[in-house]
Amino acid sequence: MRLMIAGGGGFRVPLVYRALCSGRFAGLVDQLVLYDVDPARLNAVEAVLRDMPVEGSRPGVVVSTDLAASLRDTDVVFAAIRPGGTAGRVIDEQVALDLGLLGQETTGAGGISFALRSIPRMLDLAQAMRIHCPDAWLINFTNPAGMVTEALVPVLGRRVVGICDSAGGLVHRAAAAAGSPLPEGRLDGVGYYGLNHLGWLYRLAPGGKDLLPGLLSDHAALASIEEGRLFGQHLLQMLGCLPNEYLYYYYATRQATEAIRRLAETRGTSIHHQQGTLYPELTASSHAYAAWDAARLSREEGYLAESRAEGEQRDEQDLAGGGYERVALAVMRALAGGTPPEAGQTQLILNVPNSPVTGVAAGSPPEAAVPGLPADAVVEVPCQVTADGALPLAQDPPGGQFLTLMRHIKEVERLTIQAVREGSREAALQAFAAHPLVGSPDLGRKLLESYEDAFPELSALRSKGMTAPGT
Repeated sequence: MRLMIAGGGGFRVPLVYRALCSGRFAGLVDQLVLYDVDPARLNAVEAVLRDMPVEGSRPGVVVSTDLAASLRDTDVVFAAIRPGGTAGRVIDEQVALDLGLLGQETTGAGGISFALRSIPRMLDLAQAMRIHCPDAWLINFTNPAGMVTEALVPVLGRRVVGICDSAGGLVHRAAAAAGSPLPEGRLDGVGYYGLNHLGWLYRLAPGGKDLLPGLLSDHAALASIEEGRLFGQHLLQMLGCLPNEYLYYYYATRQATEAIRRLAETRGTSIHHQQGTLYPELTASSHAYAAWDAARLSREEGYLAESRAEGEQRDEQDLAGGGYERVALAVMRALAGGTPPEAGQTQLILNVPNSPVTGVAAGSPPEAAVPGLPADAVVEVPCQVTADGALPLAQDPPGGQFLTLMRHIKEVERLTIQAVREGSREAALQAFAAHPLVGSPDLGRKLLESYEDAFPELSALRSKGMTAPGT
């Protein structure tokens, strides 16, 4: 099998390569193609892969800055691109912070800005795939993952699947804390609904009995997992579920924003500085893998630092790395037909269109996995993955507060996608203004103007000459 990674100079690419060399995914890929627009980053990552100690056999590696050549004969594409680089992430965060708003790369204003840049480039990739490898699958890491995936469905249909490891990580941590660990690739009895970075675990019944109420009432067990420490037992019992960690930005917006402001530098600034010195070092170093791995550990330690008490460390299993690539490769193997006993039995939380769902009786009307959201909306839910694709599993109807927030964010996502597709500045303004972490037409206008000043590629929106209502 030939796997191409768009964004092949990305920091996490060595994690994919490591997983392909040994363990359960060894031998899955014959040739790994790393495509990137930045040859210097490609050279650095190639140096890390060469220096990486592995126990198994290594797939062949090709590096290229030629998109068409990289796509030809490809079976699966992983996409993890970042238009604007880490410098763009710094701006995404800082523009919002300067206006007193949450500064985060996928949530709120920063996520909209990132999407306005990432969706056009991902649409270019999808169109190139239709020409050069029309039967290939696209497994999308590019953030904001759910929004980007929804923008690509009209081009690639169900041959695009969005992934994120945060929801699956939550489920497995909760199951372990409840005393019933889940096997990899199985979600029996799990109820989870939401959008990317906006979801809730509402049922945990791997053996038929729901273990979630007991977990929520067990202070010690809750304190053993990151979400329990993050949200606190009182809020979790009131909600009756376990939220995805990114919901901290909604349930504790003021605390999160103030905590980010107190940090010596934002997460984006830290990563930008780290990578600015790391990549040249990797190319020249005779110990490239060790340098990269040390940087990876430092980066993992800083993840969501604003949500933790001073001195509190992440769990060891989180620091070990290995989230996105395990999900992506599990999807890839299942799409390829898998191997017994996994063939046709892989269940993962993925970003896919809300309908049709699997497991519905023949002749029954079409159902939505998340009742109350549009059938074509991309949602993040447990899916059954086979060689035919990833089909969502039906979930319970969400409670009012959960559905209301999902509908609100989905409307923001759709306005953002519309802004890209139609070159509509008005839609972009509405997206910023409507987001619940912004909630103001005046702030929406200031955000868009600041991002337009920072990113020349948004000039197409400015050229439309649209202004906010009342200006």
